[in-house]
Amino acid sequence: MSSFSIVIPAYNEENGIVEIANRVLAVRDDLRQVGVEEMELLVVDDGSSDRTATIAGQIDGVRLIQHSHNKGYGAALKTGFGQAQGDLIGFLDADGTYPPEFFPKLCQEIFAGADLVVGSRRSGADSQMPPMRKLGNFIWSNLLTLLGNQRVQDPASGMRVFRREVLQRIYPLPDGLNLTPVMSTRAVHEQINVKEIPIPYSERVGRSKLSVVRDGTLFLQSIIWTALTYNPVRILGFIGLIGIGLAFLTAVGLVVTRLQGITTLGPLEVAALFGGMVVGVTGISIFSLGVAFNYLVSLFYKQPVRQGLFGKPIFKTPLDQHFGWAGLVSLIGGLFVGITSLILGLNGWEIARLWLYLLGSAMFILVGVQLVIYWVLLRVLDELSQREAITQAALET
Repeated sequence: MSSFSIVIPAYNEENGIVEIANRVLAVRDDLRQVGVEEMELLVVDDGSSDRTATIAGQIDGVRLIQHSHNKGYGAALKTGFGQAQGDLIGFLDADGTYPPEFFPKLCQEIFAGADLVVGSRRSGADSQMPPMRKLGNFIWSNLLTLLGNQRVQDPASGMRVFRREVLQRIYPLPDGLNLTPVMSTRAVHEQINVKEIPIPYSERVGRSKLSVVRDGTLFLQSIIWTALTYNPVRILGFIGLIGIGLAFLTAVGLVVTRLQGITTLGPLEVAALFGGMVVGVTGISIFSLGVAFNYLVSLFYKQPVRQGLFGKPIFKTPLDQHFGWAGLVSLIGGLFVGITSLILGLNGWEIARLWLYLLGSAMFILVGVQLVIYWVLLRVLDELSQREAITQAALET
């Protein structure tokens, strides 16, 4: 049998706190039927300026915790987590949008082996979520699915149940409304067993405190920055590949133009050529930076380097091990083209015939130098990573 603590963060919710608290308390018997022996309800008043704290303190069965001033949604939840006494911890909003009657079902999934169970509003058939929030949730869920290589339906859901020990793996968490997407992002990257259960979603009681633009942007930033702390190459690698791909398309366009017999480039063609070279060099830099960051992250977490943009390595050997010879080839090729162009220029060739070769020479030299530098850096980081793994294994034995 288990004990279960439910946390409700409340800020100026005097109109709805009684109803949601009573609905939570009413599921006590249903929780016992699924294996929850004891349940406690904590309401964390986050410095409300109305009568929320007074009303909540008068509800029989509610344990009231108060902030002296408003600290934020996430801060209120974390205060509740710290005061909770149960083996399992759950939370939901005070505005009546989430159905506490589904807590027994979420707890059942915990007992079936899950570590974190999320009430998914996007999966539920009866959802009154506003269209703009649906759009935002669609963007966040697909972004996290792409970054975490695991399907996530509702990363911003405010109704969850999790085992107490999960907190050690998902902290730190922010103080604001972005606590839930950060929790989902950390859970996915920590490889915590997450289960999503469809739930209905209702219109809130009172005025919403969520700003679609401000908080939506914050949610996106939180997911991206949190993912960068776990697997940087997943994000930076994709950005780098986009730059490299655009450079490749530019090169193909140049070849096609020459094959068509066009030898003179207009202003737009020249601008496209310069742009393609710039994004190509930038793409190589960003891609290499993502790989280097992955080694640094592995050293910080004392875990093996996570290889592969798509969840698993594409090549038998990690791609970064080819940076050295690829960089030398690019560097030597660029120098050869540059020196040849210089010799031709000294022998009477006009600059109009040589500028493109000189530009290409410069690009290949820059790419070659960058790859060689990153290859040296990655070899050092790889050595440090292996040394850390050997030291850790020795200490464990």
